[in-house]
Amino acid sequence: MIKDFILPDIGEGVVECELVEWLVKEGDTVVEDQPIADVMTDKALVQIPAPFAGVVTKLYYAKGDIAKVHAPLYAVQIEGAVEIAGEESIAKVTEPVAATTANTSSSSSVSIEEFLLPDIGEGIVECELVEWLVSEGDWVEEDQPIADVMTDKALVQIPAIKAGKIAKLHYRKGQLAKVHAPLFAIEVEQAASAPAATTNTDTVANAAPAAQIVSAEPARQGKALASPAVRRMARSLDIDLSQVPGTGKHGRVYKEDITRFQQGASNVSASSATQVKEAPAQATQASQTQVLTSTVTQRADTIEPIRGVKAVMARMMVESVSSIPHFTYCEEFDLTDLVALRESMKVKYSSDEVKLTMMPFFMKSMSLALSQFPVMNSQVNADCTELTYKARHNIGMAVDSKVGLLVPNIKDVQDKSILEVAAEITRLTQAARSGRVAPADLKDGTISISNIGALGGTVATPIINKPEVAIVALGKLQTLPRFNAKGEVEARQIMQVSWSGDHRVIDGGTIARFCNLWKQYLEQPQEMLLAMR
Repeated sequence: MIKDFILPDIGEGVVECELVEWLVKEGDTVVEDQPIADVMTDKALVQIPAPFAGVVTKLYYAKGDIAKVHAPLYAVQIEGAVEIAGEESIAKVTEPVAATTANTSSSSSVSIEEFLLPDIGEGIVECELVEWLVSEGDWVEEDQPIADVMTDKALVQIPAIKAGKIAKLHYRKGQLAKVHAPLFAIEVEQAASAPAATTNTDTVANAAPAAQIVSAEPARQGKALASPAVRRMARSLDIDLSQVPGTGKHGRVYKEDITRFQQGASNVSASSATQVKEAPAQATQASQTQVLTSTVTQRADTIEPIRGVKAVMARMMVESVSSIPHFTYCEEFDLTDLVALRESMKVKYSSDEVKLTMMPFFMKSMSLALSQFPVMNSQVNADCTELTYKARHNIGMAVDSKVGLLVPNIKDVQDKSILEVAAEITRLTQAARSGRVAPADLKDGTISISNIGALGGTVATPIINKPEVAIVALGKLQTLPRFNAKGEVEARQIMQVSWSGDHRVIDGGTIARFCNLWKQYLEQPQEMLLAMR
């Protein structure tokens, strides 16, 4: 039997994702839980596993396409499964359903499919069945809400992915439903090669008008097709979703639809008020108004939703600034000797896998300084009652990727050589710029570096990457005149660095002394080499 794999809910509010890479090709045999594809959501890179074994017969998207949640991702031929043909139903359907199936002839236009509870959120393996919104025997439309389930994070509404008749509800209210296990069975119409039995034909004929009647009724608040995030937005704006024209499939409402609806309501109200006040207006004025309206339309503002990594960054930055008292400390580094050392080593040690930039020296010297000032590599709990000194020096670097700002980190810098750090920086930079950073590379950072100088900046006030307690911004390297020990002016390689610290646990004296030690290692590279084990 050939069965479509439906892309499940990857996260709350996520309705689409980018197909980054297929890990299989058409004709491959896959086993249960084998990785099938990498997809990029607005939060992270997610790997999609196979829920059952079989042979991949069709890949519905090309690399780089936008895949829709609740739409087929790929088709797989399941070994040992047979289509319903008057003998057995698939997936061990219970007795009442099997009895219904037995009445279907080989030319039947109806099959029974199991709806597998999709991934509702990262790490969630089960959820509580709060309420069934349908009953066995009900006819449902595609995207119609079927059940409310409660995870450990939120209340989530599960929609139907196909139209049909509910054959079996596998859980009772209050029971725990398992992710990737059948939630309910649905009787779906299929294209038939011959007329079906009279009884089945009558049933379908009677059910279809009923479905049309239901869909013809105006949707009530909470019953419109929309994600939980869209419903929350509507509630916060006191907007009835049933009044919002949806632009999605079968009228699904998106956030942009709510925004347009709200703006339209405001424009209508304003227009009505104007008509009441200016009823005696002349035809000339009306003509001028039309011209003005045309001009405004041509110059209308462009509204672009904040999605993906940008939305995550916005949320994290607001949380950081609102909960951490930042303070800034700036210093000037003379990197003339380090630049000369790096230039002498670059030709010999650089390759396709290793780019010997200045960053490996910055990271390794920072790790050496962190050993003397462990509070700079610490993390504080939410209510600021405990301070955890992190044993690992996982130094993050902000990368301006094609999907937004990402901060992957190099793990265990304290145990790596400069060349090993350089190799990791090269790998993560290439991955970040292509938008394919693994979630593990984004987690467990302990301190961060932002290289604003790559774009031309000199001084900044960087925002701390919570739950870390410090971050530094590197300015651009400039050739500037400075006095030497003899009082003579000479050209030197100068860089400005800007620190932001969490003033709850770090004071100005601590960050100044730490920065002075870091500066010593960078300005006198021989000191850094002697400090390395």
